[in-house]
Formats: sequence, structure tokens, C-alpha cells
Amino acid sequence: MLREGELVYLLDEKGRRHWLTLSPGMVKMSGLGVVSGSKLIGMEEGSRISLGGSEFVILRPGARELMESLDRGPQIIMPKDAATIVFKLDLKPGDAVVESGVGSGSLTTALLNAVGEDGLVVSIELREEFAAKAKRNVSRSPFVKAWDLRIGDALDAPVEAEVDAVVLDMPNPWDALPNVATFLRPGGRFCGYVPNSNQVEKLVWALRSSGYVEVEALENLQRQIEVHEGGVRPSFEPMGHTGYMVFARRALPRSPQ
Repeated sequence: MLREGELVYLLDEKGRRHWLTLSPGMVKMSGLGVVSGSKLIGMEEGSRISLGGSEFVILRPGARELMESLDRGPQIIMPKDAATIVFKLDLKPGDAVVESGVGSGSLTTALLNAVGEDGLVVSIELREEFAAKAKRNVSRSPFVKAWDLRIGDALDAPVEAEVDAVVLDMPNPWDALPNVATFLRPGGRFCGYVPNSNQVEKLVWALRSSGYVEVEALENLQRQIEVHEGGVRPSFEPMGHTGYMVFARRALPRSPQ
């Protein structure tokens, strides 16, 4: 049952989402007028309701819907890449992860969804205006209490806890590797997210030189399939290159012979 205080959305017949936080009384919604929040509280998720002659389905958002609807500022990490990052870093409930370059909070939302309320996501952001926007966006996550947002530079920002994984979305992630070594546990997983192939090359060699193992680089290409009466075809707007991902695992230095 839907509860008071929950963030939900009404999905219209054209697939558009209309967001509201459930509260008693009348709630004003852009484009829909006034909705009775009291009638929505206690309904079953997935229920169909009629408003102004149109039908809507009421649903709770998951990480994907939160990421797709956030207030964007800097370029975000798209759900297709975030899913790969979460999987490749083997994130699970209770894990601790550090990210640098919080941006609008898109990846942060996915990381929180993976580690859950018993985990920890430490976000290091250099620019205060980006941090402020991310704070507004990430506050909608049900796991926001597991989030630690800090203003600083990943090149030297201290992280007190030993963590299971690190994600660096920054122009020069190789320069942060000495600092990463102070808090990423042995066997911990690393991801660097960069837009250009020359950055991939420099990061891969830096990881190898720093003793990391299982180093790999990849990108995701994705396209929607349009299904219409009389025909099925790929979308004319494929989700092409968005960024390169470089993954690796931290190994301890070789013992002196």
C-alpha cells in the first residue's frame, strides 16, 4: 500500500510521468491541476485512477526513474552505464563506495540503490554548485541517509573508512590513484569514467603501473526498438557513445625478495 510521505509518479497514457509526494489534502500538480492526496494514500501500487477524463497508473520510482527525472546540470552518467558500473564493481547491500565527481547525482542514486540503507556512499565533489544540485536530486532517494557528501578534491581528500569500491568521474583519474590507495581495500574494485580514448589509454597504463590487476576498458552502445502496428524497427535515435569505463582490482605490492 502507498504511504504518506512517499514519492510516487502518475504515468499517463503517453508514458509521461507526473511526480508528487503523497500527503493528505489537495496537492497541486503541474499540468494536472489539483489532486486529492488523501485518496491516493493507501492505494495499491499499480492502481489505475482517472483524473480530468484521462487514466493514470500510480507507481513508486526505482533508481532508473529517479535518474531519468533529476534536475540536470553537468553531463550525467546514464542508466545504461550506471548499471554496468554497479555490476562490475560487485556492489551489494552493506558495501562502502567512494565516488568523485558527483555532478547532478545520477550515479550517486544508482550507488545508493545498490548498497542500501546499511551501506555507505562517500561523494567527493570539487564544485559547490554541483554539490548543491546533487543534494536536491539525491534527497529523493529512499537510501539518502547512507550518503556522505563532501566538498573536496579526489587527489588529496581524506577518506577515513576502508571501502570496497571507487568510481572516479573526472578528467585525470590517474592522478588520484595514490590517494585511492589509502582507502580502497586490497581486492577492492576500481572504475574510471572518461569521455575520450586518450584518457582511457593513460588510465589503463597508470593502473597497470600501480599494480592493479584485471584491468579492462569498455563502452556501452544501446538502442531502443520501436514496436508499431504493421512494423518493428530500431529507433532512429540510438543511445550511442556516452563514455568509456575502465575497471580494475587493487592488488597489494609485490613482497621484496
